[in-house]
Amino acid sequence: MANKAAVTFEKPLQHLSLADWHSRLTQLKNVAYTQRSDAFELRHSARNLRNETRIQTHWDTYHNNDRLSDRVAELDRWREKMRIMLGRVMDEIQALREEKSSTERDLDGHITPLTVVTECIGMRDCRLGSELTYDEGDTELKNELCIVENNQRLLRDQNQAAWEQLNRLQEVKFKLELDLTDKDEAQEIDAHQLQVDQHCGDVSFKTDPTRVPRDSCTYGNWLEYCEELVALTENTLADSFSIRESLFATREKARNILRAQQDRTAHTLRKRIFETQRARNELEYQLGKMKEEMAKCLQEIETLERAHDQKTEALKVVETRLENRAQRSGMELCIDESYHGLCDEVQKLRDTIKTLRAKIDATKTTYNSLRDHANKIDQDLQNKQHSLMTDIRALDLRGRLKTGEFGGLPTQTDRNIHLSRVEDEIPKT
Repeated sequence: MANKAAVTFEKPLQHLSLADWHSRLTQLKNVAYTQRSDAFELRHSARNLRNETRIQTHWDTYHNNDRLSDRVAELDRWREKMRIMLGRVMDEIQALREEKSSTERDLDGHITPLTVVTECIGMRDCRLGSELTYDEGDTELKNELCIVENNQRLLRDQNQAAWEQLNRLQEVKFKLELDLTDKDEAQEIDAHQLQVDQHCGDVSFKTDPTRVPRDSCTYGNWLEYCEELVALTENTLADSFSIRESLFATREKARNILRAQQDRTAHTLRKRIFETQRARNELEYQLGKMKEEMAKCLQEIETLERAHDQKTEALKVVETRLENRAQRSGMELCIDESYHGLCDEVQKLRDTIKTLRAKIDATKTTYNSLRDHANKIDQDLQNKQHSLMTDIRALDLRGRLKTGEFGGLPTQTDRNIHLSRVEDEIPKT
């Protein structure tokens, strides 16, 4: 029987040779080795990258936390400093307000001296006649008026300066409060950032987080602003302290000057009252003497008139004798010694009457002069009495200056206690 051959079928694909097969195997091996090496290098570099980024992130977070902690501490220091400054500003505002109130009270207290000195000047202008003089009292009252008006002007200027300084302090206070509010908010925000981590619920991606916020400033500008605010506060506090000292010094100076002038004016008025009393007493004495002399002159006039009447009657007698003897007749009508004696007597009586008449006229003239001068003295005495009462009323009116801010005279109650002598019965506190 014949042998049959085996039938083989081959795929219609290109067959590789053994060399190609070994070559392909080697290639696959090399590629596998290369890819494993690349994968190893990739894993190694990835591990290094993970470690480096983890370390970098850790230290970045650590440094940023330190920066935030330093920032919070710095904000706390500045906030504490600003809080101290704000407290000083508020204390200074209170102190300045008190000084301003004291100055305003002193300014209001000058109303009474101004009213009193004005009334005294007006009252003394009511003096009469020759008593309306520019004496020392008038000069001192006008000086006191000038001092009161000058004190009022100075106190008003000081009050205006204090008011303006209070406004500046209020502005600084507002700036400090606003800065403290901003710093409190900034510190709260920065302190909260120290607690933010990946476990927080509000962590998410943000739109452009690295942008520069609007109206932001550099750290240098921020630090400069804080230092300038502190410097502004210090300067304002120093100015306010100077103004408070000026207010106190002005008040004390005005009070002392006014008290000294009031004492000088009161002394001058008392001196003027004493001089007026002395002049009044002198005029009263002179008026009394004048009245005595007028009485004597009047008595002398009456005596001279009686003597004149007697000499007139005697002249009538002598003339009657001569006329009767002229009625003689004949040789009996002679010019004898009796005729000559009677003629001499007539002439003497006529001379005597003429002399007496001249003396009476002179005495009446003197009496009239005395009366006119006495009237002048009486009128001047009335003027001096009026001037004396005016100065006394002015001095009593100035008693209002010795109460309150400008003196320490006892009150009406104290005077009543002293007059009733019940000091020992009142308990001492």
